[in-house]
Amino acid sequence: MKLLIAGLTVWSLVHLVPAVAIPWKQKLTGLLGENGYKLAFTVLILASLALIVFGWRSSVPTTLYVLPPATRSLSFLLILIAFILFGASNYPTRIKSFVRHPQLTGVAIWALAHLLLNGDSRSLLLFGWLGIWALLEIIFINRRDGDWIKPAPPGWVREFRGLAISLVVMVVVIMLHPYFAGVPIHP
Repeated sequence: MKLLIAGLTVWSLVHLVPAVAIPWKQKLTGLLGENGYKLAFTVLILASLALIVFGWRSSVPTTLYVLPPATRSLSFLLILIAFILFGASNYPTRIKSFVRHPQLTGVAIWALAHLLLNGDSRSLLLFGWLGIWALLEIIFINRRDGDWIKPAPPGWVREFRGLAISLVVMVVVIMLHPYFAGVPIHP
């Protein structure tokens, strides 16, 4: 669990810097340059992901709760919504007229879905932490950025193309899930 906690801590701190520690980010950018800062950010995020994956796979879970099987369908619906939101953060979409932070909202929904599916100690730590982090990040970014200016909606072709890409990514992640999470997904 120590590796998992270390990875989650690095992930959270690195992501929170641009939202809450703007002077510190500016100082780092001044020292490293824009590309140097981006490289350091990327390296730290990749290291945190490695710690999270290895921490997850090396920890022994303890069952804390078991929800009824009916929650499984709800969980898969939430995961579908989360992937659509993840994708929506990367292209113009009508979703951005309703959801200010689609990627972070997707993380929160994805975390909730996983908490409905998995009632063990490492799941509660991982998904609970990431869900809380995503909600805090939304609050801090909103505070930093001020008023929300909603984007104009795109054409329908672009909308559906983005949705299709999101769905393809979701299928790929489902197929690769046993390899990076060590847990198969049973439909």
